[in-house]
Amino acid sequence: MKHHPLYAFALIAAFSAGCAKTPTTSTPAGPVTDAAQLREVAEKYGNTITAADLSKHLHIIASDEYEGRNTGEKGQKMAAEYIAREFREDGLVGPVKTGSNPYYQTFDLEKSQWGEGYITIGKQKFLMGQNFYVLGGSPFQAEQTVEVVFAGYGIDSDKYSDYNNLDVNGKLVVVLAGEPKGSNGNYLLSGTDKTSDWGNDYRQKRNAATKRGAKGVAIVMGGNATEFNSLTQRYKAYLSRPSLGLKSSAEAPAAATMFVSPAVGAALTGVTPEKMLAFAGDVTKAGKPVAAKFTAPKDIKVKTERISEPLPTENVLGYVEGSDKKDELIVVTAHYDHVGMEEDAEGDDKIFNGANDDGSGTVAVIELAEAFAQAKKEGNGPRRSVLFMTVTAEEKGLLGSEYYSENPIFPLANTVANVNIDMIGRMDFDYEKTNDSNYIYVIGADKLSSELHQINEEANQKYTKLKLDYKFNDENDPNRFYYRSDHYNFAKKGIPIVFFFNGVHADYHKASDSVDKIIFESAEKVARLAFYTTWELANRDNRIVVDSNKK
Repeated sequence: MKHHPLYAFALIAAFSAGCAKTPTTSTPAGPVTDAAQLREVAEKYGNTITAADLSKHLHIIASDEYEGRNTGEKGQKMAAEYIAREFREDGLVGPVKTGSNPYYQTFDLEKSQWGEGYITIGKQKFLMGQNFYVLGGSPFQAEQTVEVVFAGYGIDSDKYSDYNNLDVNGKLVVVLAGEPKGSNGNYLLSGTDKTSDWGNDYRQKRNAATKRGAKGVAIVMGGNATEFNSLTQRYKAYLSRPSLGLKSSAEAPAAATMFVSPAVGAALTGVTPEKMLAFAGDVTKAGKPVAAKFTAPKDIKVKTERISEPLPTENVLGYVEGSDKKDELIVVTAHYDHVGMEEDAEGDDKIFNGANDDGSGTVAVIELAEAFAQAKKEGNGPRRSVLFMTVTAEEKGLLGSEYYSENPIFPLANTVANVNIDMIGRMDFDYEKTNDSNYIYVIGADKLSSELHQINEEANQKYTKLKLDYKFNDENDPNRFYYRSDHYNFAKKGIPIVFFFNGVHADYHKASDSVDKIIFESAEKVARLAFYTTWELANRDNRIVVDSNKK
């Protein structure tokens, strides 16, 4: 899951590549297209997904040899080759028509690192990495003069907009972090004590500024230098390390996002920090957007140099074509990348094997793919086509799934649902207290389709009998897991999703996320639940409805 493991393990007998295959029986004259008949044979294929096979695969891709599967590096390429070979040997088709490998959707990420960065205002000079931080790309590769406009909280919604009568085209917009409250203490946007995405997700403000034509948005963090340093501590590491992203389109690059100290924000707007921050009180008193009477200096220059190079990577795709409803598609996903190696990690273990995150989901997808391919060989479906896709660069910001959602191999309009598996076969902090591994967190199934939620519930009741925990499905869940794995890039396109997740534990993103800690019997049950839900989605008579619009 978005946001490093090691011990020496003996690889399974003779480094066996792939699961034992179910013997192929003679193929009937034509495929079965009756939903009831296909439900009757579902368990036959679900039972081919076993703890032993999951273990066999995971001991390979989460071994030290794969070096933590960091995006674009040797281990990730090895994992891609392994997954593609499994798909091919199991009889899945490589659906990609371009490139040399039909199982790879290849694309270039942009590997970039910050160079020189500063803001000068008259004789004052503020340094990147000290007084401000930048996320994403930069339109200020060389020093340039920029016009600055203050836009309140940077909110631009139907009920509240700081951009009314404000021209920000080509300018740097300075905004306050968070969102405004009314005199009763409730947030103005929600009318309650709950914040909205405008306060929780900086991208909302970046996107609003981009839409209005701004060159960049500077978000003022904290009320003083101490608070700013505390709130932005984690960004210091970003400046010293290369980062990955999708290349911005030349036609509509996103506005640069800067997190600036109150001193920088005040200097950019020509006032004192106290006066700038007092603006929040003015909005509270008015209960609506307020136009600030700030006059920005004229001699503002910005440079935030970004040094970039392309980094090739690939999503791995295996396709099982459907029968009578083959134009409709179910997509089953997991991310096969992890975070690689860290030379400065504590202890002797420098390799972050990512057995649970998300080697566990990856091997589940391999097993589901084999089960569906076997069913097809024996004339038992699926009626709808199923795309099994392990995606790259999830740890770098859900980039592989985002790339697919913007460059789909199959039309998104024909994509019925996404089943996403990220971290299974472990217990989180809560369930460890009672040593209960017979559960799974289910996230997002009811957000867009009530039928998807019901299908998953019924599959579990009939076959797997796990405790389905909806704790993290709450729209007010502060962890916001719904937004933190690959399914979200499908949900954003209006495609119903279900996300299977075991929660966070002490080994999350540490070198100790190792294969020996996976409870393969638990992973087997969850993988089978994902299989039965996918089976019903693929074989039922009617495509599931999109009838919900929950957050």
